[in-house]
Amino acid sequence: MSMPVVAIVGRPNVGKSTIFNRIVGERISIEEDVPGVTRDRIYGKGEWLNVEFNIIDTGGIDIGDEPFLEQIRWQAQIAIDEADVIIMITSGRDGVTATDEEVAKILYRSKKPVVLAVNKVDNPEMRDQIYDFYSLGFGDPFPISGSHGLGLGDLLDEVVKHFPNKADADYDEDVIKFSLIGRPNVGKSSLVNAILGEERVIVSDIAGTTRDAVDSPYTYEGQNYVIMDTAGIRKKGKVYESTEKYSVLRALRAIERSDVVLVVIDAEEGIIEQDKRIAGLPHEAGRGVIIVVNKWDAIEKDEKTMNEFEKKIRNQFLFLDYAPIIFVSAKTKKRLHTLIPMIKLVSENHSLRVQTNVLNDVIMDAVAMNPTPTDKGKRLKIYYITQVSVKPPTFVLFVNDPELLHFSYERFLENRIRDAFGFLGTPIRIIPRARK
Repeated sequence: MSMPVVAIVGRPNVGKSTIFNRIVGERISIEEDVPGVTRDRIYGKGEWLNVEFNIIDTGGIDIGDEPFLEQIRWQAQIAIDEADVIIMITSGRDGVTATDEEVAKILYRSKKPVVLAVNKVDNPEMRDQIYDFYSLGFGDPFPISGSHGLGLGDLLDEVVKHFPNKADADYDEDVIKFSLIGRPNVGKSSLVNAILGEERVIVSDIAGTTRDAVDSPYTYEGQNYVIMDTAGIRKKGKVYESTEKYSVLRALRAIERSDVVLVVIDAEEGIIEQDKRIAGLPHEAGRGVIIVVNKWDAIEKDEKTMNEFEKKIRNQFLFLDYAPIIFVSAKTKKRLHTLIPMIKLVSENHSLRVQTNVLNDVIMDAVAMNPTPTDKGKRLKIYYITQVSVKPPTFVLFVNDPELLHFSYERFLENRIRDAFGFLGTPIRIIPRARK
């Protein structure tokens, strides 16, 4: 099931980011200069009453040189598109402003549940100032103080009440769910159209979730597939195409609902930093990964070009050394027929289970070939290994002391497991545990 999404909306300087940081906890609200998407200021995870949810701070979405009011309209629109519940933040110190009324109008038309919070109510005497906010038409305003953390419990109680009960579109276990991610204009949209156009057995687009993400199911050689969130891929326009943070947000959501993720790269432009950031997302989420180089028709080639491009990818995406690379052209449909069988293979590997006795034979052979390391005179002892889950395949390795399992030796064991069982396209996890 996909996690509910909460968006924080409001005019500038009402304290949206402070509230966001309070809800997600300080661990995510690390300053911008730290690389890595999970620390991006606009997107985080919160939890209240044992319910986890994603939260967006629309104030972190910067839409270039647009006039002040236009910016806020865009931010409100993103909240409407993405969220199950919207928190509108206003300021108790300023009272109801014309801009608050403008934001309220946009949100009112959305038909999404809106919870109104009046921030900067830092002491009980100020509570009388919240009554004006009833005029915005969202029912009881919740007085809060982001800087002191007051009133947030009541606010979140109300937010959680509005979460949808509906699970994601229920797809059968045997349906393979995949998504395409990549920075704007790498050809995700054309690839979706080319895939759906080539295997013309399309069921009509169905609404995938409460957030109107549209999924496109189809069948190929008897296997059912669903391309997740094709609506998100096809979104165009200034805000969606130019905002890197927005494309990351969208990618995270598509990944959450997929078994296999296609990371799309533009052959003409080559690899840039943003590609690496986006490609790290499915790896961290433990999804199957295929790297798809699109627009291959536009490249002047000789017999070495493909090998050289592949080397570049391997050098830049060291963490995805298990991911197959496919060169295609959505425009000419060249090599497109190789894509779906590869998605099927990666999906099978992603849910592959290995017998414990065979697995232990492989590990013991590996140890015989390359003995375990020592640290300060103490040698790592491996007792046995067992697979505890799939999607991604996860193994628990019972040892005398987990601290002795150096990263390089763990990598060696992972490679031996891959040599023996394949696991092409899927990350695998090894968790060392001390034997009691």
